[in-house]
Amino acid sequence: MPYYIYKVKQSPILQLSKIEQHDAFRDASVRAKELRREMAMADGSLVKVIFAENELEAEDMLSQVREPQPELGDD
Repeated sequence: MPYYIYKVKQSPILQLSKIEQHDAFRDASVRAKELRREMAMADGSLVKVIFAENELEAEDMLSQVREPQPELGDD
């Protein structure tokens, strides 16, 4: 399965823009770090790497709202 690199922008609606696709995590990770340094994310965008079967699954996973991790003392 490939690793996808997306630009994610949350302004009122979630906007996902596929940037690239890589077969190895190391390549995708290095490239994502380069893109984060190159892009001035003044607009609040993020660069994310996602492992998925296809673009549809990648975009579905990126669109899901995740619950925050429990903090120490949250019993």
